[in-house]
Amino acid sequence: MVEQITGMLALIGVLSLFCQWLGWKLRLPAILPLLLCGLTLGPGLGFLNPDAIFGNLLFPIISLGVAVILFEGALTLNFKEIKDHGRMVTHLVTIGTAITWACITTATFYLLDFSWEIALLFGALVVVTGPTVIVPMLRSVRPKSQLASILRWEGIVIDPIGALLAVLVFEYITVSGDPTTHVLYALGSMLSLGLGLGAAAGYLTGQILRRNLLPHYLRNTAVLTLMLGVFVGSNLLQEESGLLTVTVMGIWLANMRGVDIAEILEFKETLTVLLISALFILLAARLDSNAMLDLGWGGVGVLVVTMLVARPLSIWVSGVGTSLSRADKWFLCWIAPRGIVAAAVSSLFAIKLEANNVQGADAIVPLVFLIIIGTVVIQSLTAGRWARFLGVKADSAQGLLIFGASKFSRELAKILKSKDVKVLLADSNWDNIRLARMDNIPVYFGNPASEHAETYMDLTGIGRVLIMSPYRQLNPLVSFYFQDLFGGKKVFELNNTEAGSARHQLSESYKQRLCLFGDSVSYAKMASLMAKGAVLKVTNITDNFSFEHFRKRYGETAMPLVYLTKDGKVMVVSGNDTVFPNSIELISLLPIEALEEAKIQQAIAEQEAQAVQDKAVEEVTPAKS
Repeated sequence: MVEQITGMLALIGVLSLFCQWLGWKLRLPAILPLLLCGLTLGPGLGFLNPDAIFGNLLFPIISLGVAVILFEGALTLNFKEIKDHGRMVTHLVTIGTAITWACITTATFYLLDFSWEIALLFGALVVVTGPTVIVPMLRSVRPKSQLASILRWEGIVIDPIGALLAVLVFEYITVSGDPTTHVLYALGSMLSLGLGLGAAAGYLTGQILRRNLLPHYLRNTAVLTLMLGVFVGSNLLQEESGLLTVTVMGIWLANMRGVDIAEILEFKETLTVLLISALFILLAARLDSNAMLDLGWGGVGVLVVTMLVARPLSIWVSGVGTSLSRADKWFLCWIAPRGIVAAAVSSLFAIKLEANNVQGADAIVPLVFLIIIGTVVIQSLTAGRWARFLGVKADSAQGLLIFGASKFSRELAKILKSKDVKVLLADSNWDNIRLARMDNIPVYFGNPASEHAETYMDLTGIGRVLIMSPYRQLNPLVSFYFQDLFGGKKVFELNNTEAGSARHQLSESYKQRLCLFGDSVSYAKMASLMAKGAVLKVTNITDNFSFEHFRKRYGETAMPLVYLTKDGKVMVVSGNDTVFPNSIELISLLPIEALEEAKIQQAIAEQEAQAVQDKAVEEVTPAKS
């Protein structure tokens, strides 16, 4: 039996990884391959029966997994940041959530004859969208930057809000279903414990992190262990209060001043990817296909109300007072896929409610899966055509992601920004990021190839990557990551290689890509030139002033970097590019030698002009005499 459980856990881990890779490769939400895998192994082939294999261990596995998922989601709910993402996002996660919850709850009650309690719980479970399904869809559809930002941040912010809402409804159903307790007293006790213990645990954990009472290598592990301990302890003090406690704990940490949770969040997200993937395969394998069919037309009706009534109504009401056009709003009406969090939380609640003999609890999971399948599949297949029909697809991505926010990168970003080119600076050096922010340049603090960046770094409008950082070990990882994302020809890197031992040598195929701004241009060279007083300059290359004239004026030390064409395209100089068309704006780096050469050439030109003028005067003077 032990060997069977071990083998199944290993198999689920491998399948989870494969499904995540398949979703990434096909540019689809990973939830689709995970769903198909679970349904095939469970109801389809009967090979995977989680209840029979794991027995009494299944509930603790799901329970702890959901606790980690909710805590990780709560860590992203920073109330201050909600306002920074515009009125539409703020309205969607407040007014829009209430409207969606009300519409779905009402439809579930009348179309499926659910009790009001179960209908309210189901409505709360499916108000969330989530970045795990939104981000892959946005990459495939590529809508306008503003619309992509709204959808992405809605998914991030509404995750913990929806989870907290569902937990509160679940707590109410739990206490009201016990005839031996007074509902208001029991609910008050549960809320007091959840809110109080969660806030206290969040505050104490924040103090530990703020005062650096733990060594760096123990921070992530300690926070995870403390969270699980608080979850179990809360359930021991008050049954079913643990989920509320860890959600409040995460929200408190996210909004506590002076606490850096970036590394913790990245660690939790990496762990959550594995947990979510494994849980979803297990949950899909437990799904009874007959139960989904038993929902009949009532289930289809709830799906229709979710997609065609609740979402459009929430968008149009939330959009009052915003600058969104009608086409923008109609596009947003169609994009609201439900994610894995809804499936995981609903399955856990269903198990607990069924154990308490709550009527209708067995229909929650099939209905949630029906909503997930319907929204993800239908919207994934049609969103691109809908965006084209409405005219809200983004143009060819001409923006640049620059990894490394040195002085040179900041100066280049300022020029590009002044030319209406989208630019984003990423760096793990806070001082560089701080200086870039002072110049009003969009930034991302951290590793741009991380799981955290995949969710939170806005790549809308970004089509190419310039790697210009001094981090030799990290540069190749960033390069390979974005080559997979954008393609090999869209990633450029400075040549920072050094002669050394064989173990530090890079592959020849990788070295061939190290040709940004020229084969011999390195980060050290750029930094040295900037320190000596080199400047960046924009020059109009025209029929009257060609690139040959540019070379004559500034000499061979002048370094072309990027040029902008008349039709708005951004071209990056790489390798041995020496031919440049006319009618472009050329951005170049001019070292001190080039500036001095320009002065000499200007003096020579002035002398030649004066000589021509003097000669003309001499020719005119005899004629007058």
